[in-house]
Amino acid sequence: MRITEIKSFLLSKPRDLHIVKIETDEGIYGIGEAGCSTREHGQDGVLRHLRAFLLGMDPMQVEHIWQVCYRSAYYEGGRVITGVMAAIDIALYDIIGKKLGVPVYQLLGGACRDKIFGFVTVGGLNDSHCQDRVRAAVDERWPAIRFSPADSIVPRALRVDPTLKDTTNVFDVRESMAATAELYTDIWQTTDKRVALGIDYHHRFSVAEAAQFCQMIPRGSLSFLEEPIRNENPEAYATLRTMTDVPFAIGEEWPSKWAALPYIERGLTNFARVDICCIGGLTEAKKVAGWCEAHYIDVMPHNPIGPVCTAATIHYAAAINNFNWVEMVPAFNEGASDVFPEMPKRQGTHYPLPVRPGLGVEFDEDAALKYPMTFYEHPHLQRPDGSYTNW
Repeated sequence: MRITEIKSFLLSKPRDLHIVKIETDEGIYGIGEAGCSTREHGQDGVLRHLRAFLLGMDPMQVEHIWQVCYRSAYYEGGRVITGVMAAIDIALYDIIGKKLGVPVYQLLGGACRDKIFGFVTVGGLNDSHCQDRVRAAVDERWPAIRFSPADSIVPRALRVDPTLKDTTNVFDVRESMAATAELYTDIWQTTDKRVALGIDYHHRFSVAEAAQFCQMIPRGSLSFLEEPIRNENPEAYATLRTMTDVPFAIGEEWPSKWAALPYIERGLTNFARVDICCIGGLTEAKKVAGWCEAHYIDVMPHNPIGPVCTAATIHYAAAINNFNWVEMVPAFNEGASDVFPEMPKRQGTHYPLPVRPGLGVEFDEDAALKYPMTFYEHPHLQRPDGSYTNW
């Protein structure tokens, strides 16, 4: 079997997506998803380059193709490149699963569980409906609930002209810390203690701000604080680790096993937020999971993108023993049913084991062409003094 074509699709539904389709001379195709969100046009350029030497290769040689894609450039790695590699890698697993007539998780060592449970995000703590959403999530028996912080902003993505100023995108970190701590404490005090609670701060803190925020909430109340600071510098996390005992959820930005290394080896993360579509696909993600297992770290995959990423993540979660919960965003994970006429079907708080060969996702090219990508940026945030800060 040989690779005969590699196609790239930049979509705007169910959100900004970069879908890759790999075709073979046996009529079997595989689909993958690249995960460096808002940099899809850059990914498209990388894919055009890799396509030049991937055509004609054997799609069964997954590890070999991964190594060729990563090591063929003098300047190795980078999230845009590993995002594209992830899409290629996932598509190859899809092809092999279809060729052999088995779900992808069987290629990864078989299933470790019957159900893949998720956590649900109920929105910002200052949302007027937040309390109601928490009660509904508890009644639905979600095992974990995640919050966005209480912000004084109404963030708007930049879809047309990124140079336009948007005065609603102002983030006051101290105001957010105070409101988030107060509102979170009220919810925690009235919520079933069997339910894990987490907050995702999207690396908007400095080390000092993160440490103080952890001191402002009841000790033992927070199951995880996600991405409190940026992760380029492990030493900063090591410093923060000495200042609080709140568990950290870190890793959604890791582009490789090497980026994950210090966070695992030094115990800087308690929940590894591996993103299969960013880290280089199932091949690399499986290696990182094994490394985490050796250090008693659970994997809590990052999954806020599309149905292909969701399917790949479900297979990954099924095949590793140290899995905890997967992120679920139904509007994205299960959207665009015309583009993806077959995709994993969620049952309440979990996904059952897939049964279809490959990923279990089908892709309609004609439908995809109805939703071409337009320019999209995440909100550009500024602090009250006008300086730029992280989204």
